[in-house]
Amino acid sequence: MSTQDGPILIIGTERSGSNLLRLMLDAHSRIAVPHPPHFMRYLSGIPYNGDVDAMVGDAMWLLRNHIHPWPHVIDRAAVTEAAVSGKAPSLFGVVSAIYDQYRVAEGAARWGCKSTFMVEHVDEVLAELPDARFLWLVRDPRDVVASAKRAVFGYCHPYRMALRWTAEQELARAALERWGPRVVHLVRYEDLVSAPDREIRAICEFIGETVEPAMLAHHLSDNARVTASLSASWRTAGDPITTARIGAHRHGLSDRERRQVESVTARAMETLHYPFDEASLDEPAPAPLGVALRGFAVRLAVEARSLCTDRNHFRRWRRDATVRWLRRRATPGRTLAMAGESR
Repeated sequence: MSTQDGPILIIGTERSGSNLLRLMLDAHSRIAVPHPPHFMRYLSGIPYNGDVDAMVGDAMWLLRNHIHPWPHVIDRAAVTEAAVSGKAPSLFGVVSAIYDQYRVAEGAARWGCKSTFMVEHVDEVLAELPDARFLWLVRDPRDVVASAKRAVFGYCHPYRMALRWTAEQELARAALERWGPRVVHLVRYEDLVSAPDREIRAICEFIGETVEPAMLAHHLSDNARVTASLSASWRTAGDPITTARIGAHRHGLSDRERRQVESVTARAMETLHYPFDEASLDEPAPAPLGVALRGFAVRLAVEARSLCTDRNHFRRWRRDATVRWLRRRATPGRTLAMAGESR
């Protein structure tokens, strides 16, 4: 596989515009980027000990219960064959084989992955596929948190989501420092929607592709229409590029929530050139019990709304149950909490 045909992975934090960037890339004739089942997110903690059949079997279970069904059938035997050829078998090798089948079915030259949680697995990806390239998508954490409060994916409590954002930006920055700008490219959501022509040119230059007009009209694609129809949390996938959601925290967060977010994210915000109120640094951390109770209450409200609006609500419940079952089966006698909600 040449450098130009290497996979493209979007990393960072959910609710940062990753569906927008995914659909812009997917609109390119040479790139196929399906909605991710988050294989590494949900399966990487399971001790497979090199058991390829177990890795492939669990990945296929997850794919069958994906909240955004793929339009192509993946051949399990072919995945197993690809996973055992060449390098020592690994979970990401299985994931790569699955995505490669999707790429072939789409008639594309390369595949992409929008599972932002792959920020935790950059080294593993590059060990398997040295030609992989990473788009570090970053958005104002206050807007990320405001979006997460209304979404069925991610932490509903602002403080917990702020902690996640901070940890994942630190991982992305470490990856950039380790591998350099030829492997990791920083994309600011605010720049992407404010100057899409310029940013898409920069992205295409980074990944070695020619800009195609369809990338700036992603919302007209069938993939965008399907994504927007499945969940209220994805409804903007069918909208044209807009700056309307920059500064969403101004009406989506209370003053106290904003201060709590800034108190956690201030250092990373400063590094990434997001202005914040220095007085927020003195904001005390909320009590853990209060965070748990408030998060639970908000989650109930979000779930109730999802039940009324989302076509994939029960698929998400089934997916979550599948993940719990896979993990408990792997560690009998011990209950493992899910690693966290996902898109």
